[in-house]
Formats: sequence, structure tokens, C-alpha cells
Amino acid sequence: MTSPVLSCREVSKAFGAVQAVRRATLHLEQGEILAILGDSGCGKTTLLRLIAGFEYLDSGVIEILGQRVSQSTDHMAPERRNVGMVFQEYALFPHLTVGQNVEFGLRKLRGELRQERLRQVLDLVQLARLEHSYPHELSGGQQQRVALARTLAPRPVTMLLDEPFSNLDAQMATRMRQQVEEILRAGEIATVLVTHNRQEAFAMADRIAVMNAGHIDQIDTPARIYSMPATAFVARMTRTCDLLPGRHSCGVAYGDAGALPVTCPGSPLEEDTAVDVLVHLDDFRAVPDQDGSCVVRSSEYLGDRVVLYVQTPSGFTVRCSHPLDEQIEPATRVTLHSRRNGPFIAFQRE
Repeated sequence: MTSPVLSCREVSKAFGAVQAVRRATLHLEQGEILAILGDSGCGKTTLLRLIAGFEYLDSGVIEILGQRVSQSTDHMAPERRNVGMVFQEYALFPHLTVGQNVEFGLRKLRGELRQERLRQVLDLVQLARLEHSYPHELSGGQQQRVALARTLAPRPVTMLLDEPFSNLDAQMATRMRQQVEEILRAGEIATVLVTHNRQEAFAMADRIAVMNAGHIDQIDTPARIYSMPATAFVARMTRTCDLLPGRHSCGVAYGDAGALPVTCPGSPLEEDTAVDVLVHLDDFRAVPDQDGSCVVRSSEYLGDRVVLYVQTPSGFTVRCSHPLDEQIEPATRVTLHSRRNGPFIAFQRE
């Protein structure tokens, strides 16, 4: 068996009393795109910097193509790792042209070899006609492609992308995401993408690692991580959902929405224990009922539908998708009716 392009095993890093990364383990295969998804401050950029060699780890091991590059007693310099990193702010040299910015990564090549590689990379990112332009003359998307080209030029073993689309508006970000993915797939480049945008992660990645307070809660394919989240945090990061409290007994959660059949993605739920039931926008239908125990507090118009914010007797809020042609005014009492055919996912409350 061949070694993974990248392997991180039990990697930890602290800054004083703050544990930025806690025993993170992941691997990356040739041509794979892995997204690290998490909130700001969860440690995902620190993990990326550890892989690149910009930070020293406290414990654990990082290997690239089977070669150990980081451990607590040894650290390979970033320039020796053959890892390319695209930063959030692109970090282009404003006084250099597009071509000169890309050539900066080709300092080891000389003469015709250097020019040939420059032409190849500019053609790849479709910027050949802008070779002599300066960064301030380019759009945000074009600047991003220059940064990508400069990183690709020396043929890195793996690419690290740190929130690469966060500086772009929504439409530009979508177009650039598609273009960048095409470039990475064409080159079969193993890539780690750090993002807080779940749409970005699901659109690009072969696998997603959800990071929570420095720890990787779950790594899996987009389909599995969406349908079978390992924790309540993973569920919140990967879908629009609410958690409805209940009490579990014999595969049923009893709470404000009645008796709901439930299943747990991890270990079996213990009997007579507090649980949080995962509720999606389409899981319940709010039906007007003057004797209902729930109340519509507000609504949100989304163009193709309305989302009702329904307060349960215990004071929790459940969001329910509702048709446009069936208006329900705030303060209306309602009863929640389940739309699900199968069981709900539930997590044992800690």
C-alpha cells in the first residue's frame, strides 16, 4: 500500500493556556480534497499552519509522503516540505506584475524552463493575457487565481487553502470555487481546504472534517456527515437545524412535540435519559389549533417558502418550513405534526 500524501496523528498545539488543536488525526490521499469545517477560533487555521511548518507542534506526528516532517523533537522547515499554501488575503506583491508574482515561486528554475512553467500555470488559471498587469488592476477573483498560480507553479505535493473565498461576494465566490476545484481536480492535487462555510465544504470536498474547539469531532463523506452526524455540534455545523429536548425510553423521545421515534448515530441511547432531538426545517408541519400547546412567534420570508419560528411549551424554538399560500400569523396557536417517515436522530445530553 502507498502512503497517504499527508498524515496527521494525534497532533496537539497550545498557545499558553489555550489548547488550539487537540489530538487531531487525519489523512489525505492523492487527488483528494478534504475540507476542515468549523467556527472562527476552533483551531482549523492553526492545524493548517502546523502542516505547512509555520508552527511547532507540542505532540503528535505529521508525515508527508511517508516522511516525518513534524514531531515534538524534530521540525522540518516549511521550504523543505513542498507544501503550497494560499492565504485568505492572497498576499500578492503589489509592485510585481502577475507574471512576476507567479515567477516568485519558480526561483529555483532558470531560463527557458522557468518561462515554460510560467506559461503552463498562467494558461491553467486562464490569466495568460494579464501576465503584465499589476494586482491593483485585477478583480478579486483574478487576484485569487494569481495566488493559486503562484502556489501551483513549483508543483507542491499538497495544497493548503485558508478561507480562500471569504473576501469575495457570494456570486463571485461560487464561480471561483468551481474554477479552483476544476484546476485542483485536473492536477490531481491533494488539497486541504479550511472554511467556516458549510456550502463551500459540501460543494468541493470528498471528505469533511468538522472541528470543534481544537478537536476533530467527525471526518466522513459529505453525504454521511450530513445524514449521520456524530455529535450535536456536527449537526449544527452541517445543516440548518434545531435541537428539541426530550426524555428517552425504549427508542422513543418524549417531549414538547409528543412521542418521537429516535435513533443515535453513535452508541445506543441509555434508558430514561435526557436527549436532544435533531429537527430539520422540513421535519414538522405547524397546524393552526386553538388548543395547541405551541405558538408561532415570528416568520421569515425566503422567496420560495416561509419559515415559522414556533415556541414550544418549554420555551424552545423550532423552525418549520411552511407554504407561501398558507399564511399563519404570529401569536397563532399551533400543533406540530411530524412529516418524517423514519426515526429522528437524537443525541444523549451531556
